[in-house]
Amino acid sequence: MFDGISGLLPDLKALYEDLHAHPELSFAEHRTAAILAERLTALGYDVTSDVGQTGVVALLSNGDGPLVLLRADIDALPVKEDTGLSYASTVTVVDADGETVPVAHACGHDMHATWLIGTAALLAENRDAWSGRVMLLVQPAEETGAGAMAMIEDDLYERFGMPDVALGQHLAPAPAGWVLHRSGPFMAATDSVRIVLHGRGGHGSSPQTTIDPVVMAASTVMKLQTLVSRTVAPTDIAVVTVGSLHAGTKENIIPASAELRLTVRTFEPSVRDRVIDGISRIAEGEAASYGATIAPEIDAGFSLPTTKNDPAATEKVAAAFLKHFGPDRSMEGPLATGSEDFGFFGIHGGFPSVFWFVGGTDAELWGNAFAAGRLEEDVPFNHSPHFAPVQDPTIQAGIEAMVTAALCWLAP
Repeated sequence: MFDGISGLLPDLKALYEDLHAHPELSFAEHRTAAILAERLTALGYDVTSDVGQTGVVALLSNGDGPLVLLRADIDALPVKEDTGLSYASTVTVVDADGETVPVAHACGHDMHATWLIGTAALLAENRDAWSGRVMLLVQPAEETGAGAMAMIEDDLYERFGMPDVALGQHLAPAPAGWVLHRSGPFMAATDSVRIVLHGRGGHGSSPQTTIDPVVMAASTVMKLQTLVSRTVAPTDIAVVTVGSLHAGTKENIIPASAELRLTVRTFEPSVRDRVIDGISRIAEGEAASYGATIAPEIDAGFSLPTTKNDPAATEKVAAAFLKHFGPDRSMEGPLATGSEDFGFFGIHGGFPSVFWFVGGTDAELWGNAFAAGRLEEDVPFNHSPHFAPVQDPTIQAGIEAMVTAALCWLAP
């Protein structure tokens, strides 16, 4: 079956570059979804668009056997690309908040979509090599944590069938062609939190007449960094990051409020509860210590579960990867504090799921950086404006990984 990949690569590279140059934000992936739906239809799949707003479901039946869900997400990020690629994104759009923002595929979802089309082509062209049914999901809005649930709540399983297993993969800053898998917890749960601290505004020359929310916010940010080091056991894992802090409009005006936006990453529910409680306690305590007369607003945003790989299903996939890729390219991966909404499919359907990483970094670059102890400095990570996966052998490896995993259930 894999002999046919080489013939697909020129077209898939062109598809990848086109998707990369035309990124779209969450739930605005109209062009991307239309292109992928058209390609899947041409391959003989039964295609339904506009599932969960901009999602696409493509079905292919090929005799008796399990129904295997294969998922790729397609949304991009509000990031200004700085890769120097000839096909780099120059797109800007007006976002949901009315702000003009740059857009780029800084997380690799364009590669995920390319992998899915390559997988779809191989399965369609080699029906004598497998038996069963496949459900390909083109999922919107992974970056906002809303896309998987949008498809599920649009009666995904009632309309298209209940899968026996869900399989997914993500581009990672590992050497191109590597496949990293892990049984059990693999990616962290995430919670987003918004805090508004209320003070009393006034003139910058007379801070004694005000309750300064900027200073209050700065103190809150620093105190929040003690949550992990002083309330979480050293044997547990948690991350608390303040990714956004907004206050004021002019240098000589003390504003009336300041807004913080946080992300929290944990693997265990008890650790999550401890950290979330600590965030509220610190925000309220700092507001009180500065004499604020209005309590802070603390609002929960989206929340994603820990991505947990079913042990039995993962063992099956890992054995197939080892056989196909060999021990130099297939190995157990580390716990990842990034998060995914892929886990919702298995959680809400009650079936096992397996998720893994495929490397996309130039192997020589990665090897040199590792040897020099400079991975963080020299290898761009997902969400970086410099994130630029190499196409060879990344495209081929991702297709081989997804097909190899699918055949664990679809083999005749």
